[in-house]
Amino acid sequence: MPLVVYSVLRLLLFGVALGALWLVGLRGWLLVLVAAAVALMLSYLTLRGPRDAASRYLAARAEHRARTKERFSRAVEDDAAAEDAAVDAADGTDAPPAR
Repeated sequence: MPLVVYSVLRLLLFGVALGALWLVGLRGWLLVLVAAAVALMLSYLTLRGPRDAASRYLAARAEHRARTKERFSRAVEDDAAAEDAAVDAADGTDAPPAR
């Protein structure tokens, strides 16, 4: 969830920069480029806490994946195993022989 919070805050900063620059009179594609640059700088200066939380979240996920050797969440792994079992069971009865 920290990753979503950080992303939403960055989008809000971009929107604020876009609006402020539009009110100043900047228009066209330059408006978007300058707003993106301003939002990048503002997010670097003001969003240190959310950025650090998102970084810790991603590091913890990577560590968990490395430790458990799981590529996906437990629910996804269980669903894939159930699907594989169903396919294997169907292969023995209804499927034509593979050539």
